[in-house]
Amino acid sequence: MSFISLALIAGLSIALVAGPVGCFVVWRRMSYFGDSLAHAALLGIGTGLMLDINLQFTVLAVCLLAVPVILLITHSQHVADDTALGIVSHASLAIGLTAVSFATKGSIDLSAFLFGDILALSQQDVVSLIVIAVIILFVLIRFWRQLVYITIHAELASVEGLPSRRLEFILMTIIACLVAVGMQVVGALLIGSMLIIPAAAAGLVSSTPERMGLIAGIFACVSVCGGLALSWFLDTPAGPSAVVVATLLFAIAQIGRRKD
Repeated sequence: MSFISLALIAGLSIALVAGPVGCFVVWRRMSYFGDSLAHAALLGIGTGLMLDINLQFTVLAVCLLAVPVILLITHSQHVADDTALGIVSHASLAIGLTAVSFATKGSIDLSAFLFGDILALSQQDVVSLIVIAVIILFVLIRFWRQLVYITIHAELASVEGLPSRRLEFILMTIIACLVAVGMQVVGALLIGSMLIIPAAAAGLVSSTPERMGLIAGIFACVSVCGGLALSWFLDTPAGPSAVVVATLLFAIAQIGRRKD
């Protein structure tokens, strides 16, 4: 299978999940949460390089371990959520970059980690991405209604006895897994944008949560295809190009909304 076919399959696998998951990020105003996880993933890369083990495993492990830490910090009453997440996000980026630099003694190009290298994915990498994407999609479908309910009607959900904390942890875990595998497509610095921008664009043209999730997935897929097309014809980096296409979709949706 050609490298472009592998890149397309990997990108679409992540995009189909990133769209609906990103809706929760937008609804709950959690953009900093995605950034914090993405930056923490760099620590996973540094750990994997130092221990000479599979980077996918260490990145996923660090992202999953970061979830309870971030939840603990954000649930603290002493610091506002956005401030706490901002501190975690920037601190994670600095610690991660330092760990990677220390592990490689400055002999490695960080651009592939920061901005993704979807065109260099192996067949084994793509299979791993597909498996994790399918698992995420299954869990998301299984808990979709409950997650939407605690997000949009948090107080009512609490009154009706829904396990809000457990569902919140499930959602954060889903996002962590998606960030861990998605950074291979668009990189640690841009995975947050692929969660937010397609979902934000879909929110401008949707009237129900389900429709927004579906359209966000479509927009994310279009962004990946457009990014790969730009990379193929104009020799631009695929990850950033996908984000550029997503931004154009958002701009078009915003203009269309204003005309209405």
